[in-house]
Amino acid sequence: MKIRRHSESHIVELEDGSTWRVFPGDLDVTLNWRPETDLKLVRIDDDVSSHALINYGDNSRVRVLPMSENWPVKEVKTMLKDG
Repeated sequence: MKIRRHSESHIVELEDGSTWRVFPGDLDVTLNWRPETDLKLVRIDDDVSSHALINYGDNSRVRVLPMSENWPVKEVKTMLKDG
């Protein structure tokens, strides 16, 4: 699946129209994404995220939530603090 819009580093809209929030600790991974980047959306079992976007080109991944959901602030702060 290709990227339709990625004008803000923490929000990605895919060509199917779905919009996703990127986990704050994974933002650096998205810096090289281009409209032609081929991504796969997968369901994951993670403490803060329900899905991940995997870049077919380099096999990198970012944790994401649907745009309608918000990150659990306490858990995110803990994860970012602990590295």
